[in-house]
Amino acid sequence: MDMTEGYGEGLNPVADKSEFILSLFEQLDKKGLGAKQKSIIDRCTSLVYSECEKNNEIPTLIKLREKLLEQPEKEAGELALSLELFTNGSLNIFAHKTNVDTNNRIISYDIYNLGKQLKAMGLLVITDALINRVADNYKKGKRTHIFIDEIHVLFENEYSATFFNSAWRQFRKRNAYPTAITQNVESLLASVESRTMLSNSEFIVMLNQATSDREKLADLLSISDEQLSYITNSEAGCGLIRYGSLLVPFINEFPKDTKLYKLMTTKPGE
Repeated sequence: MDMTEGYGEGLNPVADKSEFILSLFEQLDKKGLGAKQKSIIDRCTSLVYSECEKNNEIPTLIKLREKLLEQPEKEAGELALSLELFTNGSLNIFAHKTNVDTNNRIISYDIYNLGKQLKAMGLLVITDALINRVADNYKKGKRTHIFIDEIHVLFENEYSATFFNSAWRQFRKRNAYPTAITQNVESLLASVESRTMLSNSEFIVMLNQATSDREKLADLLSISDEQLSYITNSEAGCGLIRYGSLLVPFINEFPKDTKLYKLMTTKPGE
């Protein structure tokens, strides 16, 4: 629940944060949230930030659950119960103050070992942390570089997909350079949000693509059959660049007998 100055897209950062908290709750309960539940969460989120600012404390999900338990409505107790596993239970990894120095110049988030139940929440929390860092750097006049490997994972969940699509727009508005990397183009393009994100990106590098991936890319980016030949059975380091409205083929053969090649290669045999 960290929130830096300038958080969100509007003039009310607490309201934007409330939408993020609603996304967390919605992925905890697949039945979704009713109007009463959304109102209670919004009310408690505002109360938590108001009290924490007054007492100079860091807001956490634990404080949010405590605030839910103070409310008179039956629905508030149910919401607190659904949050218990992730605050006081065994999956409470995101409920406390962070033990990561978020002022480090380089931060790497690894979701590989998150269990199935924590994965969706983890994706939301990490995306929210990126928004905070970008907003903070923008305020300081610093540019932020964001690299997301296996980005198709972010679009496997409805709530993380919607939230990340909003974050992608915020990154671009605030002098951040987000770079998305994936080998699973077909699964990425199955999401409406990711198709919008990709079509609005100014710079795309395409290497060798499978048949189904080529067809979807051709449809999305208006690539001709002749241009598709550059990403059909192409050698390593060869492909097609989309820059704005231009499509440019490239050959980037790198000498293998150099120290730089040994540093950069990711082939297991090398």
